[in-house]
Amino acid sequence: MKEQLIDRLKQKQSKIAIIGLGYVGLPLAFTYIDAGYQVLGVDIDKDKIKQLLRGQSYIPRITEQQLLSALDKQLECTSDISCVTEADAIILCVPTPLSKYREPDLSFVTLTVESLLPHLRVGQIVSLESTTYPGTTEEVLKPALEMSGLKVGQDIFLAYSPEREDPGNERYTTRTIPKVCSGMTPACLEVAIALYEQAIDTVVPVSTPATAEMTKLLENIHRAVNIGLVNELKIVAEKMNIDIYEVIRAASTKPFGFVPYYPGPGIGGHCIPVDPFYLTWKAREYGLHTRFIELAGEINGAMPNWVVRQITKALNDRYKPVKGAKILVIGLAYKRNVNDVRESPSIIIMEKLRERGAQVAYSDPFVPKFPLMRKHQFNLASTELHAETIKSFDCIVIATAHDQIDYELLQQHAQLIIDTRGIYSQVADNIVHA
Repeated sequence: MKEQLIDRLKQKQSKIAIIGLGYVGLPLAFTYIDAGYQVLGVDIDKDKIKQLLRGQSYIPRITEQQLLSALDKQLECTSDISCVTEADAIILCVPTPLSKYREPDLSFVTLTVESLLPHLRVGQIVSLESTTYPGTTEEVLKPALEMSGLKVGQDIFLAYSPEREDPGNERYTTRTIPKVCSGMTPACLEVAIALYEQAIDTVVPVSTPATAEMTKLLENIHRAVNIGLVNELKIVAEKMNIDIYEVIRAASTKPFGFVPYYPGPGIGGHCIPVDPFYLTWKAREYGLHTRFIELAGEINGAMPNWVVRQITKALNDRYKPVKGAKILVIGLAYKRNVNDVRESPSIIIMEKLRERGAQVAYSDPFVPKFPLMRKHQFNLASTELHAETIKSFDCIVIATAHDQIDYELLQQHAQLIIDTRGIYSQVADNIVHA
């Protein structure tokens, strides 16, 4: 059974089913398509499926031409999960958010597995790529899959391989980013390696799924903690009238023992604001309190408040109150050159300014209209940046440093710029670093 599956994967005779066609699943689907596989793309969002079938890509890296070509030959998009019976490999790329109590919400994973059970068969591999706490694969997925009557490691194979996507990063692709890979049993690991090494340049096997789960958390906690550190240092440096960006540039000349991290208005996206809390929640099961991780989360979460205070102070220094002020936020996305607004600090800043009576607008070339969101509502479209438009705002806040923004035009015509990303290194009367 195992050998037959491995052989089919290596010969590229297998269909690959990818469940969840978001920022992780869709690029992964195209990585397998480029490697020569037939791919079944599954998503419960019927509007997303309709958009894909029309040839409209919502991932900037995937062009309309690539999508239409794939649909013609290698890609089938559907909301019908029963199609997974045709596939030898089923890869889960579904969300793993936090609940309102900042506890892991695995409902997307568990509901997806429940819906898979009637359609599983002998000789398949199921691999989870969603970020989660150590123990999820063994404690949640394995017993859930075995409710089908299939035994993991003999009839069906189970793997965990955390996604490492970095939207907007042109240097690395899904194929070129090394892939950490684990299996529930030695046989599962063999099959998992065969699944991934056909499409990914470098596969990094580890001993257990818990190791792989912890690896992903370490990667993002490492970033969260260091971003928290440099955000705190930014506040200290501002009080001391020191340019934190000049400090970082100088420290970066050290050829060993230092890695530069940069401050900002807060953290966003699905990973950095969420993943650390998966570990802090699991650690409590062992009677441990992860104080260092939680402190970093507290510092990063407070940055939008600090930015709003800096905006208020800068306006007050110019004899203008926040109430009634026209304020334009540059960048709605959580990071540069992407259209992802999940957990974006820009939105938090906009809400806090609106609460204080400001007239808020935004400009983002990647987000033409404020999206429908459960937590946040703004009836806004992106403002085009022209000289007269820029002059009409009392304050412009650079929250996301997209490459497409004309920062020279902003400086020439803005009454006041609050720079949270270190765009401007020079001193100017209309620029305040925050």
